[in-house]
Amino acid sequence: MGSEFAMNRPEVKRQSAPGTSPQGSSFGPSALATPANAVTGLRLLATPVVIAMVVLRGPGWTQFAVAFAVAATDGLDGWIARRQGATRSGAFLDPLADKAIVIGLLAVVAARGEVTWLPVALIAAREVAMSVYRYVMARRGISIPARLSAKVKTIVQDLAVGMCIIPEISGHRSILAAGLWVAVALTLYTGAEYMRDGGRAARRGRVQQAADPSNTPGMGPKP
Repeated sequence: MGSEFAMNRPEVKRQSAPGTSPQGSSFGPSALATPANAVTGLRLLATPVVIAMVVLRGPGWTQFAVAFAVAATDGLDGWIARRQGATRSGAFLDPLADKAIVIGLLAVVAARGEVTWLPVALIAAREVAMSVYRYVMARRGISIPARLSAKVKTIVQDLAVGMCIIPEISGHRSILAAGLWVAVALTLYTGAEYMRDGGRAARRGRVQQAADPSNTPGMGPKP
């Protein structure tokens, strides 16, 4: 959800000088206490509350309303970050908040026997793998802007989760299964798409470094 969605092609990240932030930004890339992170933090804190409500009460409109409110704030933290300065902590926490509520609620629904574990496991495995991949690429100084399809994937996941906790739908297991498998297909597709973009960005970075070794991470300009 949120702050990572952009339509430009993947590219090697150009780091700003230490202690600086993009023009017009209020916070530098290393900032932690930012309004955007505060919104993300509230989403993370609300996630176990929603999960506990579903565990204790099962599907219900109150549970759905709280989950919807958490999901609806997705994008707000990204909108704030784009205006006040994106941060490394925000780039990590925002996707984490998205994944936590989706995987957490799906795990609860599967544990209740309302959906099978296989689609839940596939979604969880993809999300964890992409988080690790994103971290590895970031350590190499490579930024991979997400495509519009990633936003669609997140929306479809949210819809699949929502159907599982709406009382009038939660009992129709064939409908839940259909919605969940659509989410699985899109989740796996966007994961493959992201890795392909990452490979292209890495190759582009190697070409740039071969042409200008001063751009190698950790190296400054030649004297």
